[in-house]
Parts: sequence; structure tokens; C-alpha cells
Amino acid sequence: QVQLVESGGGLVQAGGSLRLSCTALGTFFSLDAMGWYRQAPGKQRELVATIGSGDSTNYANSVKGRFTISRDNAKNTVYLQMNSLKPEDTAVYRCYAYIRVRESYGMDYWGKGTLVTISS
Repeated sequence: QVQLVESGGGLVQAGGSLRLSCTALGTFFSLDAMGWYRQAPGKQRELVATIGSGDSTNYANSVKGRFTISRDNAKNTVYLQMNSLKPEDTAVYRCYAYIRVRESYGMDYWGKGTLVTISS
């Protein structure tokens, strides 16, 4: 059974920082793309950042220059370093990964989400 487990959410003041972590647990062939999405109350889910297996990255315009996504393949973990946080960053952040459970078969996996609350 493969699962993604997130940690690192919480409450911080505007201008502060948080680091989210997401670890893939279980037995699988490979981790391909990983990333973070978020959903604020009353809003649609939006992409925050993704990172490919070759470390190519992609960011939402709203977080460029403030957030950094990285991965540690030895730990099967993706990180999201969030700096200069704003109240509008408040949301549930969910980890995503495309995982090949076998060389010829892969699928999307999602974490349960971690709440990030930024106070003004």
C-alpha cells in the first residue's frame, strides 16, 4: 500500500515561513513528478509547485520568488519551503505524486492535506 504523508502545516504570522514535507511510504518502483496543490475555503484547488524526477520545477505565479520546491529522492520526500507568507496563502495544502508501483504501471497519489493558516 502506497501512501503520501504530509507534515509541517500550522499557524504563522504574515511575513513568516513554513516548510511542508511529504513522504511516500510503501513499496514502489519509482517516484516521478511530485508537487503541491492548495485549496482555500470557497475556492478551487490550484497548483502551487511541481518538481519532476529530473528536478525541473514549475510554480504558480502567485508564489514565484517566495516558495521553493525540492525533493530528496533517497528519502522519497518532497519539500515546500514557504517564505514571506501572506494571508492569501491560507489553504489546505495537499501533496501529489505520480508513482510507478511497477515499471509499466503508475498512477496519481494524493496526501490527505495539511492546513496552513497565515494571520495578518
